[in-house]
Parts: sequence; structure tokens; C-alpha cells
Amino acid sequence: MTIHHVAIIGGGFSGALQAINLLRHQGPRATLIERRDAAARGVAYSAAHPDHLLNVRANNMSALPQEPDHFERWLAHRHPALAGGFAPRLVYGDYLAELLDDARRAAPERLDLVQGEAVDVTRDGEGWRIVLGDGCMVAADAIILAPGNLPPHIPGGIDPGALPMGSFAAEPWSGDIADGLIDTDQVLVIGTGLTMIDIALLLDARGFSGRIIAVSRRGLSPRAHAPVKPSALDERPLPEAIALLRHARARSNDVGWRAAVDELRPYTEGLWAAADIDQRRRFLRHLRAWWDVHRHRIAPQVAAKIDAMRAEGRLEIVAGKLIGADPEEKGSRVRYRPRGQDDLVELSVRRIFNATGPQGDLLRTEEPLLRKLLARGLIRPDPLRIGIDVTRQSEVIGADGGLFPNLLALGPMTRGTFWEIVAVPDIRRQTWAVARRLSNAHWVGGEGL
Repeated sequence: MTIHHVAIIGGGFSGALQAINLLRHQGPRATLIERRDAAARGVAYSAAHPDHLLNVRANNMSALPQEPDHFERWLAHRHPALAGGFAPRLVYGDYLAELLDDARRAAPERLDLVQGEAVDVTRDGEGWRIVLGDGCMVAADAIILAPGNLPPHIPGGIDPGALPMGSFAAEPWSGDIADGLIDTDQVLVIGTGLTMIDIALLLDARGFSGRIIAVSRRGLSPRAHAPVKPSALDERPLPEAIALLRHARARSNDVGWRAAVDELRPYTEGLWAAADIDQRRRFLRHLRAWWDVHRHRIAPQVAAKIDAMRAEGRLEIVAGKLIGADPEEKGSRVRYRPRGQDDLVELSVRRIFNATGPQGDLLRTEEPLLRKLLARGLIRPDPLRIGIDVTRQSEVIGADGGLFPNLLALGPMTRGTFWEIVAVPDIRRQTWAVARRLSNAHWVGGEGL
């Protein structure tokens, strides 16, 4: 069959950029379905505060792989004072929204925006039929799933229903996180990664001057960007994902750790693909936390603010395991075991924030559409249960191992196949490749030609 119409479910960064790329490739007509009020922004670029900055410099944040300086030029025109540095995430949301608006104005007959929630997907001959929450239906020759980052799982030891109302924030961006807090309060953040950084900055911006305790198994937090002299490897590193950190450590003696990590960027997807399932599991269990804090860095001014909060005693980052939380009159009594110790630490906190990072296990998701697709065998978890199982061409793999070449998935939920697929530079390449493929796609009897 020829692909005339593509439906994209999810209008955050991945989905919106896929729609833009289909238009730029002169590809099939597209319908972008987004349940939020506005497309293109997603949670990352809509629920942010002006103090939340991008984690990558503007010169590497172009949404268009063929125009690597596109965002930098846009920023110089719209916000010249921000050019060359780390732009606010809200400003990047404006950039993406403008890109989508421009694409739609240039070809209004080829892109429809639908505000609504896709609640079911069924086969319709060789194509698909999407059911929306209001009962409307969208027919399409191909579907692209772009769910973005799913909400984090509830950490072990936490029973939200047993805690006082408002004392546990399962999703930190669902409301004003500082509402009801006073300066004598303590709060607990479960997780010490990028979400913890966002929470600390937002609490500070909202005027909260109480104490923030952040706990994770290793107590690692993101490192800061700094000026770095680019370097390149003379030869491809060993094809073992487990060796990534070892290689970076060895190279850091020569070029510095930042350059050592950066020079692996062209190889990480290939190394991940070449690793067997045991190597991947070992990497996730033992090295992922170390890799993430060096690979996904924060802007220097953000790091300076976090360091100041720690020096003032307003933010404490500890290594330990959460054991449990019991209700108290004004919050919760939490217990955690510091890393390497037997005795538990107990403290009273007014609020607990879940910053454990996005979930990926389809068997635990509460997303209605993903649950239905899973129940029907149209999708399956990847072997590591960190996302949707897809091929290197982003085709979804069904429960029986069969391929659906006109059912694809994009973005962070394809990390099991691509691993490095959470940042703009990675997703822009994926959406570009999918758009090019769909623009030339012809299938007969469900088999790609």
C-alpha cells in the first residue's frame, strides 16, 4: 500500500518534529494528535520555570539536522541576549511552536492538528483506525507513536493512599510544588538526577527557603558543562556497552572527562546495538547512573546555584535507599538507610517529591492507549523492559515477534533499541530518518519494499 496519511499520536517534541519533517520531506499528509492544549511543547518545554535552562548549548539544539545552526540563528533574531549560551526551556518551547506553526501555514492542506486523547487503535484493512476520547475517529495508513517520557513509577516503600493529602507529589509538574510549604518545613526528593535539579530550582524560585533532602541509591547528581576542546577518537572503541565508562575514564587523562564522553557520541548507538542483552543489563545496573551524570550535564549557572544551595545547607544530596514512609500530622515520617550503613535515618518531611525519572516498563504503565496496544499484542516491551520494542528503523515489534512496518514509535520510549534517544540531537535524527522512509514508502501485503 502507498502511505497517503500518517497519524502521529503525541504532539510533544518528538511528535511535533516528526510532523514538521514529514512536511519538509514533501511526505504524506499528517494528523498530529495531542491531548494537551498546545502541541510542540510537551512537559519539558511547557511546565518549566524561567530559571530552567536547556542542558545543551544553543549551537547544538537545532531541531533540523540539515541546518545545525537553525536554533542559534532563531535565538539571535528573537532573543539576541541569549545567543551562544544555555537558553531557557520556555524559550525553546516558543521555538518549537513557531516551527510547527510555520510548517502548517506553508502547507495547511497537509497537516491537521487535533486536540484530543487517543484511547484506542485498531486495524482497518491494511491501515489503522484511531479512537479519540470524545468518540471521534481518525483513519490513517500509518501510525507513529510519540508518547514522550511517561510519568515515573511510585517508588518502593511509598503508599500514596496512606499518606496525608498533598504530602506526596507523584508528578512534580502537576501543580504548584511549593503550595502550602513554609520556611521551617523539610521536603524529600526521591532521586538526585535532572528532575531533582528542576525541583530544587523551582522551590527556590517560589521562595521556599526550607531544607531539601535528595536521596538516591548512589547519591550522584549531574555534572556541569564547562569549556572543552573537542577531540575525536582515532579508532572505534571496543563494541561493549559495559566498557563505555572504562574507556571514558582512560581517555580523560589525555583530553579531560567531558571531551572523553563527548567523543563517544558518534559510537554509542552502535555500541549499544552490538552489545548482547547481558552486557546491556550489566550497564543499566552498574554503570547507568555514572554515565548519566557525566553525559547529561547542566548549565554552569544552574550548577552554581545548586552548589550555593548546598553550601547554605538548604540542599543535601545523600546516597541511600528509601525504606518507607508513614503518615504524620503534617506530612510523613520517612526512613532511609544511608549507603554502606546498617542503621536507618528517620526524618519528618512536609512533602515527598518523586524524581525517580521517567518510567519505561510497559507492564506497569497506566497509560490507557499503551495498555490496550499491549493487551492486543500490537506492541511489546523491549527485552530490558525500558520501553517499546522496535527495530533499528523504528518499526514496532508485536507480541509474536512480527513487524508492523506502518506502526512506528519514536523518542525516549525506544531507548531499548537506540539507548541514546532522549536528547534533541538524537531525536531529530530519528524523526528525520522516519520521515524520509515514510515519504518513499510503498508496502504490498504488509511487507516493506
